[in-house]
Amino acid sequence: MSTEPEAIENKTETDLDEKTERSTLRVIGWFSVGMAVAALGIYLGSELRSRYKFKRRTPYDFYSNAGEHQASEFGMGI
Repeated sequence: MSTEPEAIENKTETDLDEKTERSTLRVIGWFSVGMAVAALGIYLGSELRSRYKFKRRTPYDFYSNAGEHQASEFGMGI
């Protein structure tokens, strides 16, 4: 008779171990899904922002770098 309670205790311990393992894997899975969604959102946000900034350029922006350069003293032998 003493073996029956031990068998019941072992069974409940294995059930608890399986439940905790299952819940741990579920938490890890949802965390990885959340991280993937966050990374995708950051990437898409940066792409949309760069495209928006590209479309908002004016004709003057194409020539904004024309003119005198700041490094005009380079190679003058000073």
